[in-house]
Amino acid sequence: MAKTVSFGILHLGTSFGVTYALTGSVAVAGAVTFVEPLCNTVLHYFFDKYWDHPRAEAWRERFSRPRERRVQAA
Repeated sequence: MAKTVSFGILHLGTSFGVTYALTGSVAVAGAVTFVEPLCNTVLHYFFDKYWDHPRAEAWRERFSRPRERRVQAA
């Protein structure tokens, strides 16, 4: 759990630092620092939900094969 918390803090610091460096605005950097993780959380929910879908499994299977086998199978 400590690793997860420390990574979360690192992520927030990085998000703030990069946004501040790009915009020079503390307000914008602060907003992005908190909006971006919320968007990622929602996106992850749908990503996780779709992960076991048959089309997603077929896609993973197709792209997990070595390149030579993919070319021959197509």
